[in-house]
Amino acid sequence: MKPNRSMRVLLYGLNYAPEPVGIGKYTGELAEWLAQRGHQVRVIAAPQYFPEWRARGNQYHLQTHKNVAIWRCPLWVPRRPSGLTRLLHLASFAASSLVPLLGQAGWRPDVVITVAPAFFCAPGALLLGKLCGGRTRSWLHIQDFELDAAFELGLLKGRWLRGLAERWERNTLRGFDRVSTISGSMRQRAVAKGVSPERAVLLPNWVDLAAIQPQVAEQRANNPYRQELDIGENSLVLLYSGSMNKKQGLDLLVAAIQLLEPVPNLVWLLAGEGPTKAELAAATAGMAQVRLLPLQPAERLNDWLNLADIHLLPQKAGAADLVLPSKLLGILASGRPVVASSPAASELGQLAEQAGLRVEPEDAPGFAAALRQLIDNDELRHRLGRQARQLVEQRYGQEAVLGALEAQLTAA
Repeated sequence: MKPNRSMRVLLYGLNYAPEPVGIGKYTGELAEWLAQRGHQVRVIAAPQYFPEWRARGNQYHLQTHKNVAIWRCPLWVPRRPSGLTRLLHLASFAASSLVPLLGQAGWRPDVVITVAPAFFCAPGALLLGKLCGGRTRSWLHIQDFELDAAFELGLLKGRWLRGLAERWERNTLRGFDRVSTISGSMRQRAVAKGVSPERAVLLPNWVDLAAIQPQVAEQRANNPYRQELDIGENSLVLLYSGSMNKKQGLDLLVAAIQLLEPVPNLVWLLAGEGPTKAELAAATAGMAQVRLLPLQPAERLNDWLNLADIHLLPQKAGAADLVLPSKLLGILASGRPVVASSPAASELGQLAEQAGLRVEPEDAPGFAAALRQLIDNDELRHRLGRQARQLVEQRYGQEAVLGALEAQLTAA
């Protein structure tokens, strides 16, 4: 059923489709879903650059895709992202997009949804709301507490600098009509930062349950990736797929691989792009069981996720409540168990305990022991995989999540 009233929705954020993973994937799906529902949707975003950290067509241009008008604004992309260069990277997009953003005042959107990262874009979005008058609602959607993550992971340092950043963040958050986050623990953090509970909204990421479905029996045996990668029928596939950055803690995987090296018939597939991929390649050089691959095409995602017998999801301790890895929902939908490193109280930790096994961050022996438990127990592996699929069906279907968002936008 179509909505009673068409809204004008402006989505403003760094990442957008056709980026295949992470925030850009979800923002693209949101824009296209709203457009299909009959809403007028415009987007201001950077050119595609993630996860390779190489910008494509890095200049101003306007394009239309699936009834969504997209203003692309250039940005600076560092070759080797660090604390300072990441800040300059984010600030470059906030600066380059400011004029195109304020130019939307004549369109007078009903709602401006700003996606963080980059939080540097938030002041411009609030200014646009003021230029449009009281009719336009401002909404901040936090996919990643980027400032907290930068300090927790050591990318930025200094008590004085952190205090200054937190005061600016707190004052900015108070300016939005709604602030949404993708997990319950992140919502609590937003409230702790000064967002009133009635303005703090839970908006989880989602998964297309029809596009990703568990493969069983003959389907699994005939998975095309098994033939293409020459994986024997008795081999167990342990799969990491996604961006390769510092917060992923991929050094944990290297240690676990070394600990499990004597176990026969294991194939470790590590697929993705990012600043730490070269380090991962160097650390796993000469390991016969390990294969490094690029990100796989989105149209093959179902076969790719179903190739795994066990999914791998390491995470640094400092990122536990600051991000909820977007790849998790596809993993759950594939009906395969996951081994994740995260504190028990975190959102990722709670989900992992229902859909696989959880260990403490940076505990390589514990991670290897959890993997060994699943490797040696077919029944446990299959049972946890079934629980993973049931969990995602109950909470994270695309239509249910985006339908609830549309209802809140209409009400606002």
